[in-house]
Amino acid sequence: MRAEPQPSRYIADPAILELAGWLGSPVEAADFPQTILRFRNDRWAKSVGLDHLCDDEWAEHFGRFEPLPDNLPQPLALKYHGHQFRVYNPDIGDGRGFLFAQMRGADGRLLDLGTKGSGQTPYSRAGDGRLTLKGAVREILATEMLEALGVNTSKTFAVVETGEQLMRGDEPSPTRSAVMTRLNHSHIRIGTFQRLLALEERERMEALVNYCLHHFPGPLPPEGAPGRDEPAVILMHQVVERLADLAASYMVAGFVHGVLNTDNMNVTGESFDYGPWRWLPTWDPSFTAAYFDHGGLYAFGRQPEALHWNCGQLAVSLRLLADTEPLVAAMNRYGELYMTAIARRWCWRIGVQPRGTQVDTALVSACEKHMRETGEGPDAFFFRYRAKRESADGELAEALAPYESVDAAHEYWSDTAPQSMLIDEVEAIWAAIDERDDWAPLHDKVAQLRRMGQALGPAPNPQGHCLP
Repeated sequence: MRAEPQPSRYIADPAILELAGWLGSPVEAADFPQTILRFRNDRWAKSVGLDHLCDDEWAEHFGRFEPLPDNLPQPLALKYHGHQFRVYNPDIGDGRGFLFAQMRGADGRLLDLGTKGSGQTPYSRAGDGRLTLKGAVREILATEMLEALGVNTSKTFAVVETGEQLMRGDEPSPTRSAVMTRLNHSHIRIGTFQRLLALEERERMEALVNYCLHHFPGPLPPEGAPGRDEPAVILMHQVVERLADLAASYMVAGFVHGVLNTDNMNVTGESFDYGPWRWLPTWDPSFTAAYFDHGGLYAFGRQPEALHWNCGQLAVSLRLLADTEPLVAAMNRYGELYMTAIARRWCWRIGVQPRGTQVDTALVSACEKHMRETGEGPDAFFFRYRAKRESADGELAEALAPYESVDAAHEYWSDTAPQSMLIDEVEAIWAAIDERDDWAPLHDKVAQLRRMGQALGPAPNPQGHCLP
């Protein structure tokens, strides 16, 4: 069974204040006409000691953004640059969100509460700083599905409908508005380092590296790695390991993020900020999520390469502090780390005991070939062959034969079909809200996804961290 988030008392720790003078700008949340609480994640709220708040208090803190006790006195819109579809943009930063609070979780690790749709900031440019309610609903669905499938993802913490009517060019308008709060371990992005490089702020880069190493600890580089005692090199190795594992988790989940820009990559390797995401209907490496990704830069099969390229931009930034050779040595670990992560995560999802990376990689190849040839979608495939519940044929049967199955006793595996998150179901859930203000399908889906997560059991630990 999946281990549930453990309860904790509320422990405020606004550690970012040591960098706040140059890392961000104090801002105010928008004054919304309404604050209607639509989603509260008590499952994760208990891990930071906030599940005791009543609904009115949730709306006050996560709709009006009344500061939490002993926490950030004012929200902080973070400054960063980034490559957007591989075009460098120095004009971004938190344009419709901010860092709201920081606290320690039940395991003692630092956690952020950040927002999306909370109003304009100095970095909004021509944007209105808002989020559509549909966008917030999609974020709930993405994070719940990804968490169930073992991806190291942010958690949708709260969604508050705000009573404004928004005009958008990519969905019927006017449309309802919302503000969302997410929980994750860091909002320090690769783009945060890119900004400091562009400004040639060496001392601040050193301070940021030290902040990351202190608050997001990870393993030291391998023995013999050049520069393995240098802080910038240590961080580089950790981020490479984390992003290789994140890329592998996307592939095993059959997930397409859609916008893998460097400002959407954080140093803890957590997936976050979900816009045009999709799940695969069939195993198609060319499948894209964003309608504006005309060249397929972030297509499903190109995601591992995209995250490796983003690691390269971190290496370029850290050249402000370290020589090229040790940073390149860290980059060169990515391929092997990725293949190791794919193997262990694939075995976890299909429900067999790993037998070693080389053998497990052959199993992955046999499974991919089966899906390509049959057209069976990933969700159906993993459900059918979980723990070898059904007999396979041909090459897939040969590949699975020597594997020992894990427990598949959970009642979920007796369902007639697996949980999935294809676009038609997403649109149906939204239509119930939009047309009838019926939230039951959304809440039912969240419950079903959490049940699937319990059936899959404890997810593989995200790599590149020193976990308690």
